[in-house]
Amino acid sequence: MTSKPSIFLVEDDLSFGAVLKSYLEINDFEVNWVDDGQHALTQFKRNSFDICILDVMLPNVDGFTIGTEIRKINTNIPILFLTAKNLREDVLKGYRIGADDYITKPFDTEVLIFKIKAILKRQSGIQPQDVGFYQIGDYLFDYKLRIIGRDGAKQKLSPKEAELLKMLCDNLNELLPRETALKKIWGDDGYFTARSMDVYLTKLRKIFADDPSVEIRNIHGSGFLLEIKNC
Repeated sequence: MTSKPSIFLVEDDLSFGAVLKSYLEINDFEVNWVDDGQHALTQFKRNSFDICILDVMLPNVDGFTIGTEIRKINTNIPILFLTAKNLREDVLKGYRIGADDYITKPFDTEVLIFKIKAILKRQSGIQPQDVGFYQIGDYLFDYKLRIIGRDGAKQKLSPKEAELLKMLCDNLNELLPRETALKKIWGDDGYFTARSMDVYLTKLRKIFADDPSVEIRNIHGSGFLLEIKNC
């Protein structure tokens, strides 16, 4: 039996921390919760974890300091920062420390779960087999030829449409972060390339409009999710 992923959670808000811990456990994670930054490193050293979720604003020792010290102990463990502030300087500081992601309070708990799973999937190093064909509801997508078809009708996709659809397929039922898609396909995650990607997503949604089992969902500005129901 596969063990549950283990989360090291540092959050000083007792009410929020208790709710978040319970929600994560309901979603099949094991959670070690510490409510004071002063005791965080001691607890971290006592156990083995798969991912750290650190609140930035903590009593005694802040989340950035804890993250820096954790990086000295374990250079590979993923770190996700929680913050009540959305300041560019704080975000950049977190990434300089080596953050894998950053989420601003208040946040959708579903988004947090998607982010955790996406980080752990990347961390595992498991890559999908590149067979070149994907069954998407009633549609068959040939990535190499950039053709998608249904009931004998076929449609040619542009290179970027094909790349975007492949990334969605490789992350089926999991969050595809917006920045990841932009940087891999467009090489840039600026405003204009983001608007361009939205146009391509609209085109892909039109392709699947006649198949209610297929949906490309926006996940609250964090990214996108290709969902195939009853599959």
